[in-house]
Amino acid sequence: MNLKKFLALLLVVGQVFSGMEVMAMRIDNIDIHGLPPDGGDHYNRLVFEKSPYLLQHAGNPIDWYPWGEAALNRALAENKPIFLSIGYATCHWCHVMARESFSDPEIAALLNRDFIAIKVDREERPDLDAIYMKICQEVTGSGGWPLTVLLTPERKPFLVGTYFPKESGHGRPGLFEILTTTSQLWQNERTKLVASANQVVELLGAGDKTSSSSDLPGPEIFSRAAQQLAAGYDAQYGGFGQAPKFPVPHQYLFLLRRWQRTGDPQLLEMVTHTLTALRQGGIYDQLGFGFHRYSTDRNFLVPHFEKMLYDQALLALAYLEAYQAGGKPLMAETAREIFSYVNRDLSSPEGGFYSAEDADSEGEEGLFYLWSEAEIRKILGEEAGRRFLIKYGVKPDGNFADEASGKQSGLNILHLAKADLNPGELAGERQQLLAERSKRVRPLLDDKVLTAWNGLMIAALARGGRVLGEPQLTARAERAADFVLAKMKDEQGRLRRSYRQGEARIAGFLDDYAFLTWGFLELFTTTSEPRYLREAASLNRTMLELFGDDQHGALAFSGRENEALVLTTREFYDGALPSGNSVALSNLTRLATLLDDPELARRANKLAAACGAEAVAYPAGQTMFLTAYDELAGPSGEIVVAGKRDDPETRQVLELLNRTFLGSNLLLFREEGEVGDRLAELVPMLQEKKMLTGRVTVYLCRERTCRPPVVGLAGVAGALAEFTVTSGK
Repeated sequence: MNLKKFLALLLVVGQVFSGMEVMAMRIDNIDIHGLPPDGGDHYNRLVFEKSPYLLQHAGNPIDWYPWGEAALNRALAENKPIFLSIGYATCHWCHVMARESFSDPEIAALLNRDFIAIKVDREERPDLDAIYMKICQEVTGSGGWPLTVLLTPERKPFLVGTYFPKESGHGRPGLFEILTTTSQLWQNERTKLVASANQVVELLGAGDKTSSSSDLPGPEIFSRAAQQLAAGYDAQYGGFGQAPKFPVPHQYLFLLRRWQRTGDPQLLEMVTHTLTALRQGGIYDQLGFGFHRYSTDRNFLVPHFEKMLYDQALLALAYLEAYQAGGKPLMAETAREIFSYVNRDLSSPEGGFYSAEDADSEGEEGLFYLWSEAEIRKILGEEAGRRFLIKYGVKPDGNFADEASGKQSGLNILHLAKADLNPGELAGERQQLLAERSKRVRPLLDDKVLTAWNGLMIAALARGGRVLGEPQLTARAERAADFVLAKMKDEQGRLRRSYRQGEARIAGFLDDYAFLTWGFLELFTTTSEPRYLREAASLNRTMLELFGDDQHGALAFSGRENEALVLTTREFYDGALPSGNSVALSNLTRLATLLDDPELARRANKLAAACGAEAVAYPAGQTMFLTAYDELAGPSGEIVVAGKRDDPETRQVLELLNRTFLGSNLLLFREEGEVGDRLAELVPMLQEKKMLTGRVTVYLCRERTCRPPVVGLAGVAGALAEFTVTSGK
């Protein structure tokens, strides 16, 4: 029987799913700062955790366990099914399910009696989330959070789902019915459930074989991906597909490289139109800046209001590249605004970056961000208020509807009118409203620091410092890098996944190593500091040791330091976050070139073959891989600037290069003198590239062959334009 048919049968066996428990625990003399008030002075085991998400459930009447030996051993000892609930601190529907079910005594009693209830923060344990989400998507055809899973005591799933209301209705089973039915099945038909769970794991494991082929995908994969994206492009509102619309920044990075390769203006237009629409829409916080998670409608007006660090980082990179490609000031200004938001609201005093801000405040989604017309008029006055209302699309009856009833709330999501592309206008009025908004109850801040997401923000800030010519952005990236190295890396060079309240915990996963390596490579490109290149090389080496397997082309998500789970996963799909394998491919390619290392080149080709085998069916689903593969497949080159750092002409050349979209071409700066000589010892390609005639000199090289050097600023622009526009794919 094939996998899909078998999983369909599982749905018939059990239209059930989800549960939770609670233990009353006195917590006198324990710091409960930030815990929910509903537990009084009695809390469950989650009170001892660091994750803000787990702490949100520490006051539930459910005997929650964190994932670990205590819970798993108890399940085995008592032969009880495990009720696994996976979510994250800023998840709206996680909050809804918590209010409806996990605070309910009836649900709690059922869970506490018949199940072992485990809570997992998906951001701390993406390995668990990846396995059980994959199964959920196979079974139901979709996924999301909260993710609800019923497991045998051996951790094998037999029922999966997402959000469930407490009571059944509208053809959807409720949690109480699911738990009751599951309890009966476990008592009366346990053998069938266990057998089904075993077969699920066996079939998924058999289907998770990574290609060991050495064949790299052909150049047609690039054009197929571009065609697939173009087919889903919304020419009216921007973006791809219909509602809900998720910004996917690596799609934009890929399309910009295709535009450079082919010269097709439509590809650039798709990117700039989409990024402009995002900046104008309600998905963007028009007062405090930064992007919300996604848009619930086609025209980017009504967002899901949570703000994630990784979205800010990846979208900032997209805006920076779009600015280089098209030269539109709006792109550069939006990147600056994103950095402003992150520095103000997502920055730890210690130097790292926090994870996210919630969608909800005072129990309502988006309330923090919404305005009535009367409120704006009162704050700004009649004349300024009138101008602001027009500019930001405010309506007397509101443009935000209640999600449950569909009725207009009388409140507005601020967004720029379609004809108005000057967000800097009325900046004073915006500041007035921002100051007033700061008096409101803020959404929850998820203040854990994640290595992977910090790596992305380090990369974005380092790139921002370079492209925008703003050294304070580079300095902020360096501060975050120093924090991660000091607090989240051990003496053996191993990374920890999560840091909060002075404690780093959980062995790092592939994403942590790959994304942080990316951050250090961007820092190296911006600063030319050898220590950043050495750190990137060291992290990459450790990544290969922990996650690599020469029998497989791809890297495993969990490494040798991580807990062994029921399945080994290798992630390829580039979703909200790019896959660790895609980013690792880019890192390997760049490091192989910089260090002139044939072994890294071999590993890059092997990884590209494995990823390419997965991408063939639907290339548009792996656009970060294609962005990395574009660099590997070429033609790509190296641009070396040799000069004196404090020389005005050198600075002009670097500014020109930094404002130019270079795509897959590497940019390196060799400083004249001892500093540059030391760097050349680390980067062999720099050894023969020095200043000529005492002036800044630019070397344009491809496939180990360099063109005649260009001396001085004159002529650089023309030579660069011809060099970077390469077709053939």
